[in-house]
Amino acid sequence: MGDNMRHFGSIRINLQPLMESRGLSKNKLSQRAEMQRTQLNNYCNNRVTRLDTDVLARLCTVLECEIGDLLEFVPPGETPRK
Repeated sequence: MGDNMRHFGSIRINLQPLMESRGLSKNKLSQRAEMQRTQLNNYCNNRVTRLDTDVLARLCTVLECEIGDLLEFVPPGETPRK
């Protein structure tokens, strides 16, 4: 765990549960959101270090959700899910 996570917390991307609740596969979502499958996998696996607002807008549009449904603040000291 890096120093920033210890002191400031982090942002968790809840893309996988949203996809499942909407019945969308990664292939369908990547097509509809006009994203590369690799990029989508990185968002699903929380391996993104710099969030792209254009990508977030596309995901929210396709998933018909709010940004708060997609992103979650993880307070300092809480163990992040993988």
